[in-house]
Amino acid sequence: MTRARFWASEMLPVRWTDARRLVSAARPAVPALLFGLRLWLAVCLALYVAFWLELDNAYWAGTSAAIMCQPSLGASLRKGWFYVIGTIFGVVAIVLLTAFTVQDRFGFLFGLAVWGAVCGFVATLLRNFAGYAAALAGYTAVIIAADELGATGGANGDVFMLAVSRGSEISIGIVSAGVILAATDFGGARRKLAIHFAALASEITGRISRTFVQIGPHQPDSRPIRRDLLRRVIALDPLIDEAIGEASDLRPHTPVLHAAVGGLFSALAAWRVIAVHLELMPSDTGKRDADLIQRQLPDALRTAPIDGGAPRWIEDPALVRRACDTAARELTALPDRSPSSRLLADRMAEALMGIQRAANGLLFINNPARAVGRSRPFGFVLPDWLPALVNAGRILVTLIAAELFWLVTAWPSGASAISFAAITVILFSPRADHAYGIAMGFLVGTALTVIFAGIIAFAILPGVETFLAFSLAIGLLLVPAGALIAQPWQPAMFTAMTFVFEPLLAPTNPMVFNLQQFYNTSLGLTAGVGIGVVSFRLLPTLSPEFRTRRLLKLTLRDLRRLAARPMPQSTTRWEARNFSRLSQLPEQATPLQRGQVLAALSVGTDIIRLGQAAQRFGLTGDLEPALAAVARGDCAAATESLAGFDRALTALPDTVPGRRIRFRARGRVLALSEALAQHEAYFGASALPEGAAT
Repeated sequence: MTRARFWASEMLPVRWTDARRLVSAARPAVPALLFGLRLWLAVCLALYVAFWLELDNAYWAGTSAAIMCQPSLGASLRKGWFYVIGTIFGVVAIVLLTAFTVQDRFGFLFGLAVWGAVCGFVATLLRNFAGYAAALAGYTAVIIAADELGATGGANGDVFMLAVSRGSEISIGIVSAGVILAATDFGGARRKLAIHFAALASEITGRISRTFVQIGPHQPDSRPIRRDLLRRVIALDPLIDEAIGEASDLRPHTPVLHAAVGGLFSALAAWRVIAVHLELMPSDTGKRDADLIQRQLPDALRTAPIDGGAPRWIEDPALVRRACDTAARELTALPDRSPSSRLLADRMAEALMGIQRAANGLLFINNPARAVGRSRPFGFVLPDWLPALVNAGRILVTLIAAELFWLVTAWPSGASAISFAAITVILFSPRADHAYGIAMGFLVGTALTVIFAGIIAFAILPGVETFLAFSLAIGLLLVPAGALIAQPWQPAMFTAMTFVFEPLLAPTNPMVFNLQQFYNTSLGLTAGVGIGVVSFRLLPTLSPEFRTRRLLKLTLRDLRRLAARPMPQSTTRWEARNFSRLSQLPEQATPLQRGQVLAALSVGTDIIRLGQAAQRFGLTGDLEPALAAVARGDCAAATESLAGFDRALTALPDTVPGRRIRFRARGRVLALSEALAQHEAYFGASALPEGAAT
């Protein structure tokens, strides 16, 4: 007995430790598993309602429910909203196309391909779920057309009823998924967005204030940190979409959130100017000016956390907003000691005003009633047309090729192949250089789903008699596939499983088990996805290097056009264009390339402000040689002419009103000259140098 107790006491800690390790290892998988269960329940509910209403193709309701489900509640609800918009546009488009080409088979098919290309073009231009809605409008029209065309390839008069039927099935799927998700997932997108906003605003503020500590050439290089923060600010956009989808009170005032992101961009641009200037300053002069700036900053800003945790900023963003406003006012009111000190004070004030906008956005997330309403400082701006045009051309060629193949071969499953070719090429084209890899994963997932669906359809379902048993059977695939979608490894492959499973299974009430029909459907779906994959290989997307070089070229071109125009302009459009290009830079863009776009933003803003100052004091003729030199890419001549403009400003007597404005203009001259010197290879290039991509 004693020996048994001894062994039990020895084994118990081991078993308890193993159990704790098992629980700890399994804990990260719990949210993914819960998402898989939600997806399965949403599909089951959609199919049940569709069966109860005796709809023709109930599986489209289940497919729509699976498509709408996302691991984040906010993303799911936001996607559902745009799903409805895209479906409506697709339904209206196919009805109108049929009405205009009812006696013209070739015209109908060509019009269908053109519509898909147009939707792919718009999907590339728009972002996040708005782009998804455009893609959905394209392939929804093709899906309805596939049912309408039948085996002969001609439009018919049943299109309206088909459109109503598909619209009803899709709506059932959207509502079913929304009900299940809203009842089982309480979401956290709002809190997640607040944490990211607070962490970014706090870190940017803290690092800017620390820039004033060490002056001169020995100052730590902040460029890698600044460019990493730039990447993280760009990543806020999808988080905003998720939060809007989850919290209805955020939706009417989304410009406040977009203005907050713009404020972070502005703070980073101002930080770049400050860091460059302090690096070039003599240590004694720079230390004196830096101490003066730091004394104006309250402790809440000077000691802002830079390690990613900012609980105080989340809890009381109004305090941060007031501190930024007060400090910016004090910096603006500092005495005009020198152009250098004026530059530092004004740029720090600009940075704080940007942080103030970010704090206002954070306050809006926590309590919309307390935020100050701000319109977005810019509207929609297109950074580059070329990727959208390339995607539209690929979609047009792919759909025409698939349609011609069907017409020539008279393949019974050709309509299904066209539908899934359209889904693949329209849906994945906006993913740029990731499109081919995602499409390949989707193809592999489709092939695997054919096998699993065949096993479930012909080995399990024949013995099933109730809807509950049917639901459990399809859950064998949907639950693990949904759980794996929420994991970072190959999400496209598992998304394909939930996407094509219902069309392959094609459940009816009662079930019909037709092996030949299953083979034809499987071959059509797989061939369609394969056509889409081949299209990305034969007509590849633009490479990240090419797109980066092109965005840099367009930015430089716009900067030179800005410098060539003598009349002062507003900074709003200029900031909009550069913010958009910063957001569209590929992930593979180097830190130097991101820094060049950020520098171009500052240079353009300085040119606009200097033009306004020159017009006010009648010194336009003194500024024009410098702007002309910038326009032709002669940085040395531009710097020399800017020095002449600075002398002209200095020569104006103090009796002329606007002494503070002149000092600010002289500070901008200094900042502009330093930016041209730092990036002379970029701003002085006759064309974008090849080395810029390295």
